[in-house]
Amino acid sequence: MDGAALSGGTPKVMKRLLVVVCALPLFGCNEPPPKAQVRAVRSIVVQRIVAGDAVTLTGQIQAENQSSFSFRIAGRLLERKVSVGDPVSPGQVVAKIEPQDLQNALRSAEADLTSAKAILTTAQNNEARQSDLLSKGFTTRAQYDQAQQQLSTAQAQVLSTEAKLQNARDNLGYTELVSDVAGTVTAKGAEPGEVVAAGRMVLQVARVGGRDAVFNIPPALIRTAPKNPDIAVTLSDDTSITAKGYLRELAPQADAATGTYAVKVGLIDPPPTMRLGATVTGRMAMGSDSVMRIPGVALSQLKGKPAVWVVDPATKKVSLREIEIRRYEAMSVVISEGLKDGEIVVTAGVQTLRPDQEVRLLEPVAEARQ
Repeated sequence: MDGAALSGGTPKVMKRLLVVVCALPLFGCNEPPPKAQVRAVRSIVVQRIVAGDAVTLTGQIQAENQSSFSFRIAGRLLERKVSVGDPVSPGQVVAKIEPQDLQNALRSAEADLTSAKAILTTAQNNEARQSDLLSKGFTTRAQYDQAQQQLSTAQAQVLSTEAKLQNARDNLGYTELVSDVAGTVTAKGAEPGEVVAAGRMVLQVARVGGRDAVFNIPPALIRTAPKNPDIAVTLSDDTSITAKGYLRELAPQADAATGTYAVKVGLIDPPPTMRLGATVTGRMAMGSDSVMRIPGVALSQLKGKPAVWVVDPATKKVSLREIEIRRYEAMSVVISEGLKDGEIVVTAGVQTLRPDQEVRLLEPVAEARQ
């Protein structure tokens, strides 16, 4: 009886099971989809500023023109009449080398000239005598030609010894080092008693006239600096002493050791207190373009170009926007194009964002302004 009842009730049970199974998906369709995850991020409100950034460098005051004094000949330095800090004037003897050997050479050249002149006199007399005898037929043409040749040789010998004598006189004169400029001695290269080679610097003189402030600057500053910058030069130990300057000379080649370029800034009417060798500070304005500055960690990429995540203040959703970078700084990036005043830029959590994703700002936007 139980088996008959079971077999008779099977169709009804199966029908009920099918209804339940078919109804389950309907109940699932009525449930709402899971809500997208809201990312917590940090952000700033960008503000456009005038990029009047200034670059400050330390340098030294030098003369606009410097002269190095050296002897034309080698010798033992006998006397140096001036030292560092002393003034010099044109025509002033500033140093001497030992002249004894050159005086002997001069006397020898004078004796050689006297001998050459005596030989010339004999040759002249012989040529005149042979000429007279030839005209009377008492000598041969060959003897006269020989007398003429001796005369020419004697004349050339006199010219040669005269040149040697003049050279000996010049060399003796070179034993005295004479200044041809007015200025101040800034360095010395030899002491009395030393044997100095020809051309070796004995004294260095800063000429009277203009002064320069000399700085060493990195290559990046050369690329970004304006063409005709306004430069203010200030004494490092007294900021009240200032002078205006202009770019006068830029070294064409970087220093092999430091990789920097030497820049000479000509000073306009510098005060007397800006003495040679004084340490100064130069300040140069980089420009006045309108830019924005954001932290470097806010940078992302869009199709291989720099971009940032911008937050829509109404929907709190983010979008990736391409920007134009003007320059990189130590902890921030200066942007020239791509953003507007008051826009919200994500600064932390950029790696996990996707377009149109809703975000939650971790801190009040107003407090994160730069």
